[in-house]
Amino acid sequence: MTAAEVKSLPAGNVQKLADDVRTRILEVVGANGGHLASSLGAVELAIALVREFDPERDRIVWDVGHQSYAWKILTGRDGAFGTLRRHHGLSGFPNPDESPCDAFVGGHAGAALAAAQGMAAARDLRGGSNYVVAVVGEASLANGMALEALCALRRFRRLILVLNDNAPKPPFGEAFFKALDLSCLGPVDGNDVAAVSDALKQARGAEGPVVLHVRTVKGRGYPPAEADPVAWHGVPPRAFGGQAGAEDVSWSNVFGRALVGCARKDPRICAVTAAMPHGTGLMPFARAFPDRFFDVGICEERAVTFAAGLAKSGMKPVVAIYSTFLQRAFDQIMHDVCILNLPVVFAVDRAGCVGADGRTHHGMFDIPMLRCLPNMSVLQPRSAEALEEMLASALDSNGPAAIRWPRGAVAREEGGASLPWGCAEQLSAPGARVQLWALGDQVPKARKAADILAEANVAAGVVDARFAKPFDAALLTRQRAAGAFIASLENGAVAGGFGEAIGADMRFGWPDAFVGHGSAEELESEFGFTAQDVAHRVATALGKAGL
Repeated sequence: MTAAEVKSLPAGNVQKLADDVRTRILEVVGANGGHLASSLGAVELAIALVREFDPERDRIVWDVGHQSYAWKILTGRDGAFGTLRRHHGLSGFPNPDESPCDAFVGGHAGAALAAAQGMAAARDLRGGSNYVVAVVGEASLANGMALEALCALRRFRRLILVLNDNAPKPPFGEAFFKALDLSCLGPVDGNDVAAVSDALKQARGAEGPVVLHVRTVKGRGYPPAEADPVAWHGVPPRAFGGQAGAEDVSWSNVFGRALVGCARKDPRICAVTAAMPHGTGLMPFARAFPDRFFDVGICEERAVTFAAGLAKSGMKPVVAIYSTFLQRAFDQIMHDVCILNLPVVFAVDRAGCVGADGRTHHGMFDIPMLRCLPNMSVLQPRSAEALEEMLASALDSNGPAAIRWPRGAVAREEGGASLPWGCAEQLSAPGARVQLWALGDQVPKARKAADILAEANVAAGVVDARFAKPFDAALLTRQRAAGAFIASLENGAVAGGFGEAIGADMRFGWPDAFVGHGSAEELESEFGFTAQDVAHRVATALGKAGL
């Protein structure tokens, strides 16, 4: 379906269109996985925006694009919608490379209003007349950058802020916007196309900026998602018929249980998150220690500095945060934590490739970002037991430490060694000509590559590096002195990463590029990061071609 077809649709057929769009979203997300509740709630809003604006000329900026699936369907991408989140298919977020109707990238919260203001300023400087609309959820509007932009909204013309509010109790009301000297319409039923269209027409008639407050229902049209929108926020492939979000024992769950165990022994331990208590595994902690659990909302910078204040006052805070969102608080990590050498533990979830969420959500940059900071330690476990041990050790340390782990299921490995801080573990063949230094989840790949190399009569040892910083310089020096060829494997960017830190002869990881979406296996194959690729390149470098 094209935008022109949506515009020309008789009013009496609009509700059927909304029903059809919801059916399409349920069909595709049910097969591919994705963000469900938010997009189901924004269907009528998307229809009204398409009917009242020109998607290619007017700039519609979606804040946190997991609410924009209907927008994709309605702007010419219904035929390709079945490829959503699949390798080389449609992105799960707004993507200007995908369609001129996507005005801006939309993976991280709080950016839409600032970007929209820039677009409005550029339009005026160039003598344009198009409208600019920012669609922002009520949780995103509490983000620091969004509030900063809101305070500057008065100076912009032909700019509409659509506040998509689906909170049980609206956090923003007309009085709040009037205090900022802003014109406000609503609240309007955001699941009524006619009501939203009428309000948008009224907003279009204003010369200055307008806030349009719409109230929508997350999960609209799918009763399980309406009843529990948190559980149905993001769902894995083939989730329908089972429990949303059900999976094997995950790194996040192991971390959450381990943190509860540590907190039972030490009343100084606190947990801090930025609106991600479920995804980071902190709900058991929140239930067990509500007075020591702090969810600051979508405010990553505040989360880090809040934790710094806790640490400076004698507490032991753990900041649980996805790698992609940790990037937003780099200055706070440097200035507020590392300069003071404060004992803040960063539990860095979704580190490395996250698969179908793609380039806005891969956690590939935390090692280069963190290892350059004085006083910071960076750890990565290979198993559940190692994670539990590293968490306890980090909480006992006297400075900042980050423990990173990938998305997905975690293996258990009995009998792992307990090692001093900064020490790697030689897992096999200590005297081998080739030494594969692997971080965390890359250890199994290194072991498989070593087996493949053995078939070509190339002896390869495997080292569980355990630490990206400080790395085990003593072990590395001994291996170098013995003439070993060092290859590194890390689930992160090679540029500035662990391999660069140890001066590896060959470095395996993710390239100096924004990696797209697809399964981890598809992306590793695309970028030459499989065990077979590792073995082949190492063998070729040693003159042992043929693998």
